[in-house]
Amino acid sequence: MSSPATLDAWLAHCERLHPKSIDMTLQRVSTVRQRLGLRFDVPVITVAGTNGKGSSCAMLEAIALQAGYRVGLYIKPHLVHFEERCRIAGASVDAEALLPHFAAVEAVRGDVALTYFEFTTLAIMRALSLAELDLVILEVGLGGRLDAVNAVDGECALITSIDLDHMDYLGPDRESIGFEKAGILRAGRPAVVSDPVPPASVLRHAADIGADLWLVGRDFSHAGDRQQWSWRGRARRQNALAYPALRGANQLLNASGVLAVFEALRERLPITAQAVRSGLATVELAGRFQIVPGQPVIVLDVAHNPQAAAALAFNLDQMGFYPRTHAVFGAMHDKDIAGMVTRLAALVDRWYLSDLPLPRAASAEDLERTLQACLPAAAEPPSRHESPASALRAALAAADPADRIVVFGSFLCVGGVLKDGVPRTPSAHGG
Repeated sequence: MSSPATLDAWLAHCERLHPKSIDMTLQRVSTVRQRLGLRFDVPVITVAGTNGKGSSCAMLEAIALQAGYRVGLYIKPHLVHFEERCRIAGASVDAEALLPHFAAVEAVRGDVALTYFEFTTLAIMRALSLAELDLVILEVGLGGRLDAVNAVDGECALITSIDLDHMDYLGPDRESIGFEKAGILRAGRPAVVSDPVPPASVLRHAADIGADLWLVGRDFSHAGDRQQWSWRGRARRQNALAYPALRGANQLLNASGVLAVFEALRERLPITAQAVRSGLATVELAGRFQIVPGQPVIVLDVAHNPQAAAALAFNLDQMGFYPRTHAVFGAMHDKDIAGMVTRLAALVDRWYLSDLPLPRAASAEDLERTLQACLPAAAEPPSRHESPASALRAALAAADPADRIVVFGSFLCVGGVLKDGVPRTPSAHGG
């Protein structure tokens, strides 16, 4: 075939190569990686976990950039544009810059039928490996042990909070899922775990392979009040820190793990206290308890499992009083939809349910059935919409200026309202 000429064409090609969207094994990626000669000559941080991965990656990047390092970041999934997944020196790469790397993967894969995720991961990792970088941060996709990112040996591994998600692939409980996440650990290398109650399987695997295990509460910890916080590591302390610019109570725990990573790598990647302060103050990540000011206020959050929904509920509860809360919601059908709805039911007055443009997505009709089973009989009936953007328009039309709208669930749901830019409140409300 002729080589695709655009990124969209390459992505469409990747979707056709393998009969399954998820087929967990490292064999295919390892084979093609060897053929590419793909390697990293700078420190690599791998980040796994159920929730908090993206936020932790963003904080790692922001602090390292403030320290003067040239950083490459692979983060996923994207909210609007695929190029968001590959960041070099703090900015998303141009679509055209990725084309040679897709072509290189295609040229050597031969008869290896890579999945979409495997192909795109190899292309992005090749782009990062050939850039002039001081540090590479790789976010794991699903699990860890058999994820495509795990074909790379990280200098340091970070595991964030672990909860029930992707159970069809990772196992039925936290112990099974923890074992899969622990697959990114390496013998003799730092393994930072910021989950306050890590599964025993993580601790056991770290001991079995001889990883240098850093546990929150033992090897590092944090404390603070409403104005500032402090952090303690094995040999270092950071005092009078401002809270991370990313909102939400869980971000302090993520930041604590991030600082442990930098202490563990201090000999290869020294970081100043000022870089920590500046990085935490300037870090940005769309869709993580992102508050859009206006009347009504809009909250965007990619909470797509019960643990994340519980964190979102807590953060919403801390915002203060709003007469009514309107929720725009879309999710994948293999998620614990009832678990998410239940955790937010007490805070939401009206639901706007959205179809999503993916076969794996639950339809608005499916969501409505689950919602009706979870909500009290007196609850206001939900409405169904063909897209997140149309659901948001309906919520804006119904909301009073003093109300609040939360858009949450799948990345596709939040991305669906961001595709034309950050949503603005209508002038009809007098803003």
